Amino acid sequence: MGGLTLLALALPLAWDTTGGDLALAHLAGTPMGFPWRENAFLVHVMHEGARNLSWLLVIALFAGIRWPLGILRRLPVRARAQLAFTVLLSVLAVSLLKHASHTSCPWDLKEFGGVASHVSHWAWKVYDGGAGGCFPAGHASAAFAYAGGYFVLRRVSPRAAILWLGASLAAGLMLGLSQQLRGAHYMSHTLWTAWICWALGFVIDLVAAPRAPRLPAAQPAVLHAGS
Repeated sequence: MGGLTLLALALPLAWDTTGGDLALAHLAGTPMGFPWRENAFLVHVMHEGARNLSWLLVIALFAGIRWPLGILRRLPVRARAQLAFTVLLSVLAVSLLKHASHTSCPWDLKEFGGVASHVSHWAWKVYDGGAGGCFPAGHASAAFAYAGGYFVLRRVSPRAAILWLGASLAAGLMLGLSQQLRGAHYMSHTLWTAWICWALGFVIDLVAAPRAPRLPAAQPAVLHAGS
């Protein structure tokens, strides 16, 4: 699984090399700003509603440690706790990285009516003249944070694990695209959030997952006289 995690890293890295962030931003933005920025559906449903739903699901997962429902009943207490904490820690990790970032959002750029200049998120400690705090995509983590649940669920149901992962990735991509239409994020922000959440889930599983007991070393056969 470590190889797959490294392979998945190629996607955000490859996207970064294309410089496609601005090209996609120009599809939604104009010199006067982003027309979809205050769209009622994107703001109240895809942003506020999705965020609130995600937190309700987090609460449900923590409640499920004590009172499991559905497939959670097939997981031991330790695995249920791992699932809940994986989601929570993924959200917190993305949030911390976002608040430490100097990268501003597309709607802050001069070419979209703002004051900032475009600076790569790789240019650490380089200020772009905007508000910063926009990398990676915090809102998309409301769905991508659940991706790490794959590592827990695969121990009891590989099919459920795949469905869980697919739902997380699909929902995260939709949330990322909705924010991109509003000018709140670039595509690279969404891709990096997906990878960070997956990689963190993998690391947590390495630390928290139970290990099979080691078998005692085979003892050499003793030949008895007369045998």
